[in-house]
Amino acid sequence: MRAALHQAGAAALTELLKFEAPAAEQRQLPCPCGHHAQYQELRSKPVVTIVGPASVSRPYFLCAQCGVGQFPVDVELDIENTEFSPGVRRMHALVGQEAPFDHGRQQMKVLAGLEVTTKSVERTAEAIGADIAQREQAEIKKALQLDLPVVAGEPIPFLYVQMDGTGVPVVKKETVGRQGKTEGQPAHTREVKLGCVFTQTTWDQEGYAIRDPDSTTYTGAIEDAEEFGRRIYAEAYGRGWSRALKKVVIGDGAEWIWNLVALHFSDAIQIVDLYHARQHLWEVARKLYPHDEGEQKAWMKIHQKHLLDRGKIEKLVGALRSIESDNSEVMKKIRTEADYFERNAERMRYPKFRGQHLFVGSGVIEAGCKTVVAFRLKRSGMFWTVRGANAILTLRCCHLNGEFEDYWEKRRAA
Repeated sequence: MRAALHQAGAAALTELLKFEAPAAEQRQLPCPCGHHAQYQELRSKPVVTIVGPASVSRPYFLCAQCGVGQFPVDVELDIENTEFSPGVRRMHALVGQEAPFDHGRQQMKVLAGLEVTTKSVERTAEAIGADIAQREQAEIKKALQLDLPVVAGEPIPFLYVQMDGTGVPVVKKETVGRQGKTEGQPAHTREVKLGCVFTQTTWDQEGYAIRDPDSTTYTGAIEDAEEFGRRIYAEAYGRGWSRALKKVVIGDGAEWIWNLVALHFSDAIQIVDLYHARQHLWEVARKLYPHDEGEQKAWMKIHQKHLLDRGKIEKLVGALRSIESDNSEVMKKIRTEADYFERNAERMRYPKFRGQHLFVGSGVIEAGCKTVVAFRLKRSGMFWTVRGANAILTLRCCHLNGEFEDYWEKRRAA
């Protein structure tokens, strides 16, 4: 029954898409070369639509000077240089950002009765992701030039920005000349820098912050820190950074994060994720007592609960620097971690932050690294080009941010 209805719909659509030859006064169009293209004839084109294969018959114009042809109707219907209607491309994008491309092909066949190839899902989804990315770059450029409209509205009590990085497996050509995590070994991944922005308006009875439901938006790409800084700044600006009463940035101790904060978010409260800080202490404990878990826990109980968690970072640094060992590797680790805590001391005043009902953990962005990036880009057997990974990541962020329908509305209005 569905197949029959689709066949009837495709036949009706084909009749609707039979355009007439233009009137005599409309038989020439401006050509990019500066001359004019003249009407030649009506030409047909097959198009896969949401009701199945159809065809469109439309006027063809040709410039005698440069030999370039034009199909104005293709531009109007948004089918220029593609065999798929906008509705079918929308399906490609939805299934392509959600699951492996072949799985998306199967979904389109089962749910919509459309026969497409795995390659068409890949190419179409990546093309739409690339188009969204291009539009985002235009907005980022406006933000940096302070050319964006002022985002009006009520003051925002708490606005958070969080950043992190996670590796994505890539094809060999994307890692040429890059050092892997193991010394002397080549890299097998490229880092996706991911950022998120969310709000908070309340806290629970114990004073712990509660994130506003559905307030989180994501942005990210495989790119250098400078480019990502512009990206996350534009996202925060669009979310109302200028209207926030309390602005907070949370991240781990990565140097690139705090360099970006100094450049773009210097007016924010800066917090090092408490759980990352605890991990750094655990690394010291394991170095000091590699074969005794009991001693590790005892050492952590003193240094974590009584010093780190209470924001007494200067005392913690002093305690670390006072440790003596004949093992040069252990001493090197202790010096490194002491420097880490000393460098981030003002970002680790956890009782002070708790007293302001602020988050002190980066759980939102860590969850984002899993749901936004790993769920789609880090499945078994996947290897990406940077271009392909960035396109799908942009498309996925657009969908998860609830902006996918807005994108298609803008395409229709263009």
